[in-house]
Amino acid sequence: MTDASDLPTTPGPMEIPPPQIESILLEVARDAAEAGAKVLMSYFGKVSASETKSSGTDMVSEADLGSEAAIRKVLAERRPDDVVLGEEGGLARADGTPLSGNDAGADGEVYGLGAVEAAREAAGSSYVWICDPLDGTTNYLFGLRSWCVSVAVRDAEGTVCGVVVDPLAREVWIAARGGLAMLVDRHGAVTPLADAGDRPAELATALIGTGFAYSPAVRKHQAGVIADYIDVVRDVRRTGAAALDLCWAAVGRLDAYYERTVRPWDVAAGALLCEQVGLTVRYLPPVGDIPDGVIVTPNGLTDVLWPLVAAGAEPVDGNVIDLVA
Repeated sequence: MTDASDLPTTPGPMEIPPPQIESILLEVARDAAEAGAKVLMSYFGKVSASETKSSGTDMVSEADLGSEAAIRKVLAERRPDDVVLGEEGGLARADGTPLSGNDAGADGEVYGLGAVEAAREAAGSSYVWICDPLDGTTNYLFGLRSWCVSVAVRDAEGTVCGVVVDPLAREVWIAARGGLAMLVDRHGAVTPLADAGDRPAELATALIGTGFAYSPAVRKHQAGVIADYIDVVRDVRRTGAAALDLCWAAVGRLDAYYERTVRPWDVAAGALLCEQVGLTVRYLPPVGDIPDGVIVTPNGLTDVLWPLVAAGAEPVDGNVIDLVA
């Protein structure tokens, strides 16, 4: 088993191109994500399902909660006046002070731009941290290898920077507004990600990533969508970790990716990474009882894949992180 101390060392703040404040925020995001990853590594292979979330197939563990606690500890020490929106702990000030005077509450039931506005009104904060302490919980609890930690921070203009840590692969994915997109591999080597917007792409040879909801009814719809296009693409992959799917799309391990029922913490860091390499990141609007989501494509697949997976929805303009709910 990989030891948590073997996580690759990412560049320090002086080596990172964005302006100073973005360098500081990126360093904090990296440290917070790696703190969560170390907790997860200490539990991996030793935990089992302890309770359910939305249904009997969506599990949460001590590791999940411990990872978010570690993330929040770093944010409390380094950015105490900011606000954190985490999958497990909901919306609260980084130092743990409860928010008041808004409708967001501690259960995190306000997402996207609504959460950001509510957080600022309550705390006077310029920055809101959006954290997934364990993306791919079911994989993690069953001993599968596709899981990660995602930490991003946004301001009034959108996502500033984000980090996704894959502890088992010992890969750290880093993105910052303004064009920074890199992968730090298991040896600590830093690879800037190439422009992917004009990556050669044909539907017949495309490897498509997607995911399934926990709701049986929605999952049945999603399976039907795949059945309608499976014969015109190379193949489909379902890893069970949206943040990793986005990173893999950014680097070309997947040609395109789409998924419904994602939440802001699933996509905040990964969507920014995809945007910085020139991929098209679109919001997938809900259709009837089918929830919303995200679709990421190179330019050559944008208009081709959309009608196959959008269930008749028309494109909606706007920042994905402000729209997914």
